[in-house]
Order: sequence, then C-alpha cells, then structure tokens
Amino acid sequence: QVQLVESGGGLVQPGGSLRLSCVASRGSFGFYRMGWYRQAPGNKRELVSSIGRDGSTYYLHSVKGRFTISRDNDGNTMYLQMNNLKPEDTNVYYCNRVPDEDEYWGQGTQVTVSS
Repeated sequence: QVQLVESGGGLVQPGGSLRLSCVASRGSFGFYRMGWYRQAPGNKRELVSSIGRDGSTYYLHSVKGRFTISRDNDGNTMYLQMNNLKPEDTNVYYCNRVPDEDEYWGQGTQVTVSS
C-alpha cells in the first residue's frame, strides 16, 4: 500500500519561503490527482492546491500567486513551493489524493510563520 510522507516544514519569518515535499513510498501517485491540504487546530482541513497528472493546477484563492505546486514525472514526488509566507499560512500541511482518502493521511509537516 502506498504511504505518503511529507517533509520540508519549519519556522520562517513573514515574507520567507519554504518548499514542502511529498514522497510516495512503496508505490506512486499513479494517475490520481494529488493535493496539499492544511489544518490548523480547531479548524477544518482545507485543500490548498492540487495538480493532475496532466499538469492542471488549482490554488486556494488566498495562496494564488505565492504558492506553486509541482510533481515529478516519476510519479512519486510532489512539491509545494511557498513564497511570501504570511502568519495565516501557519498550519500543518498534508498531502493526499483529491478527493482525499482516509487511508493516505500521513503525519503532515508543520509550517510556522512568525517573527
């Protein structure tokens, strides 16, 4: 069974950048649309960005122009380049299929934007 592992989070000042990675171990993304989600404590998990096998992309309005999603052709790595980060971007970020599937939620990676 495919396992999704997120990494790349950290503490960054407002205006800074981070690059998140999502690696599919024991398999690949296949032909599924993949996405980055985020969830702050007490909040509902939301889809931040997604990318299809054909390269089509979606961005949440609040991150459009600042975040860029990409995936490798090998089919097992996905990235989220986050620029001009804002305090409201502070969240745990997860990757999963779109629509999401319970069995693929991983531990996520914490992004904290603070001065």
